[in-house]
Amino acid sequence: MKIGIFYKQEKVRDEEAPRRLQAAFGERGVQTAVFRSETEIGGVDRLLVLGGDGTVLRAARVAAEQEIPLVAVNYGTLGFLTEFERGETAEAVDLILDADARTVRRTMLEIGLDGKTTHCLNEMVLQREHAPGVNSKIARITVYIDGSSAGDFAADGMIVSTPTGSTAYSLSAGGSILCPECSCFLLTPLCAFSLRSRPIVYSDASVLSFRLPQDQPMVIYGDGKYLGNANGKELTVRRSARAVTFLCKRENDFFRRLSEKLG
Repeated sequence: MKIGIFYKQEKVRDEEAPRRLQAAFGERGVQTAVFRSETEIGGVDRLLVLGGDGTVLRAARVAAEQEIPLVAVNYGTLGFLTEFERGETAEAVDLILDADARTVRRTMLEIGLDGKTTHCLNEMVLQREHAPGVNSKIARITVYIDGSSAGDFAADGMIVSTPTGSTAYSLSAGGSILCPECSCFLLTPLCAFSLRSRPIVYSDASVLSFRLPQDQPMVIYGDGKYLGNANGKELTVRRSARAVTFLCKRENDFFRRLSEKLG
């Protein structure tokens, strides 16, 4: 077994932390590779991520593509996607070396924008552009599910979140929390003008598309990464064929950990 260790130096300021982990794995006769950029990740059987949720999201996209199970140690703030806190690296080493460790597969989104696809673990955010000289009007967006209209929304934008991402930006925007194992996604209007604009839960077998305003520039982000301008382009969101495999300490632990993170 070969273990990858991925970290961002700005998050893990203790440069000795990866070296200590390499030493811990070496004592057990396990090879390691250290990655400081997600573009370097590859050639390993499992991946240990040191960082906050943003670091985990960057690693997850690559891990899903290469089908590498991962576990994360929180060096950020809340760490919704991490299994361990920074003082629990010994426990993280034990888990990642456990051949019988429990796993949870997390659904991803596939975002199609003008013929290009992006895979995201948390959410897609469609929002009106904020820049000098750009209109700042409320956007009027029509949402279609499998070609049928699901409603017209006057809002700053829309969030489409996976069950994993329902505890992130979607929750802060007034969305609901979805159990990670449920087979659905959540559509949440962003700063909706109408109180009737409630979040919509829809099947992960469905395909979303949007009709956007012509006079309000709209931009798209996937897991916080800028994907481009949406106006005049075909935009679809569906369940990705990829999934992220997380190693976990025990089953059915999601809501206990969530309550701890939210206090």
